[in-house]
Amino acid sequence: MKTLSLLGSTGSIGCNVLDVVRSFPDLYTVVGLAAGKNIKKLQEQVLEFKPELISVAEEEDAEKLRHELPVHYRDRILHGSSGAQEVGAVNSAAMTISAIVGAAGLLPTLAAIEAGKDIGLANKETLVMAGKLVMDSCQRKGINLLPVDSEHSAIFQALEAGHHQDLAKIILTASGGPFRQKSQQELQCVTPAQALAHPNWTMGQKISIDSATLMNKGLEVIEAKWLFDVSVDSIDVVVHPQSIVHSLVEFQDGSVVAQLGIPDMRIPIAYALSYPRRLPLRLESLKLAQCASLEFYEPDYERFPALSLAFAAIKGGGVLPAVLNAANEVAVAAFLEGRISFLDIALTVAKVMKKVHKGSEESIDDILSADRLAREEATAVINTGNGA
Repeated sequence: MKTLSLLGSTGSIGCNVLDVVRSFPDLYTVVGLAAGKNIKKLQEQVLEFKPELISVAEEEDAEKLRHELPVHYRDRILHGSSGAQEVGAVNSAAMTISAIVGAAGLLPTLAAIEAGKDIGLANKETLVMAGKLVMDSCQRKGINLLPVDSEHSAIFQALEAGHHQDLAKIILTASGGPFRQKSQQELQCVTPAQALAHPNWTMGQKISIDSATLMNKGLEVIEAKWLFDVSVDSIDVVVHPQSIVHSLVEFQDGSVVAQLGIPDMRIPIAYALSYPRRLPLRLESLKLAQCASLEFYEPDYERFPALSLAFAAIKGGGVLPAVLNAANEVAVAAFLEGRISFLDIALTVAKVMKKVHKGSEESIDDILSADRLAREEATAVINTGNGA
């Protein structure tokens, strides 16, 4: 029986993790749950999975839960970043699944690593912001960090066909989002509702917008650089609208190995939980004859500049990836609130990256300071209307 602590339990990934656990009650049990503000869903999860420790974002929500849950939970309900860190590092957990959205996932994930937990990583921002620190900590603690993102799980699986020293290239696939064929003029008029309507995947709001701008793929490039210990120059991105080929690796002999499957997050989640085994998920099979054709295109870096910004951030190094991520989080929130246009998201990020860039990638204080300054600068850019 593997014991799990789940950070981000009420989000899309978290709910899929619990669905896998629900399907295999003899293999997994949940000992910790951390969520944001969806306390109704968290309450349902607590009553079903009966964890030892839970946490929410706000103190007032923690107080509400103390009155709603059975009395023995009164002293087991925490809140804030410190609460999520305690849930991630809870003693009885063998593995922590990091699925909190955004920069908020960094410190709880680091706490879990320092506590010696194996990590199932769905929070790409952890490696975007502090890739060197995180991977060095994993090596020092001797723990496994297993990717949950479909693309990085695909790379992880494909790499098992060869040796790392024979790797020539990583090829990340991107669906292209809902606006792959829209003109620059059409992109200027995109609404939040349109951007949230992903053609292939059901995801949370923030990642859906990132997919539409291709920032999500840029963040995945940075994540892949650290996760697989490769040069960013050996990472390519291709647009693959069908989302059947989840990513590929090319070896030095010219062999290209791909991982294919239906677009269902339970597949990479289950593999991270069960590695090196595979679980009988009983999902719909991939029927290649019904796929008609599999298309691949070069991404348009001019219409979707967020991808170029991500490459620039990781090549620039230092705290620039953390700045990129922080500015993007602020800009995406502003777009969802109708305060800036779709194209202003990348413009805001570019402006912030020019102003905030000092600090070391090996200092958590520098990283967190850069994150804070980038958010302040992005807010100022948006409030003064200088994103356009």
